[in-house]
Amino acid sequence: MLGLAVTTDEKWVEAALADVDALLVDHAHCEMKAASNAMSLIVRHGDRPELVSALTLLAEEELAHFRRVHELLVARGRALGPPPIDPYAAELRKVAAPKGKSVSLVDRLLVGALIEARSCERFKLLAERCPDLELRAFYAELLACEAGHYRTFVDLAIAEGARDGIDAKAVRVRLSELSTAEATIVAQLSGGAVETRATVHG
Repeated sequence: MLGLAVTTDEKWVEAALADVDALLVDHAHCEMKAASNAMSLIVRHGDRPELVSALTLLAEEELAHFRRVHELLVARGRALGPPPIDPYAAELRKVAAPKGKSVSLVDRLLVGALIEARSCERFKLLAERCPDLELRAFYAELLACEAGHYRTFVDLAIAEGARDGIDAKAVRVRLSELSTAEATIVAQLSGGAVETRATVHG
């Protein structure tokens, strides 16, 4: 799905459904981080009007999703609390910036695309499997948005890469490379050595 090289393990579904409140807390923080990432890219690349316009819309959607997840938490009597550690995103960014090198714009956009793709895949699982009907409908709605965000990031990577002399084929090859690395990270996080947690990315 959406360029992912591996599907989510059943362990993640079990962990997520076993502690939905913890999942929602993490989900809220993920939406806020996604909005912050989009705004960071806008600040760094304000000379690229197409990127600014696309990511402004994306950031607005992410903040709207954050608000809705936070409302669900409040209704369930849960506070947001501090953001949980996200080893998935941290490891994926390390792949894009080995040995402390700065991350290229294309790589930042492709990392964003893969994070959105993984969220979309897992929201689909929640929409199919969550026993809470309200949450099932909520995640069914959001998975379509995540798919759209994935496409936005990929399209921007191709367009902005072209501005920097990187052709579309090279961008797609790089997406495939990062997707393979993402699959390894997912496998490590769902392996026996690491407890699968009730978080969006596990």
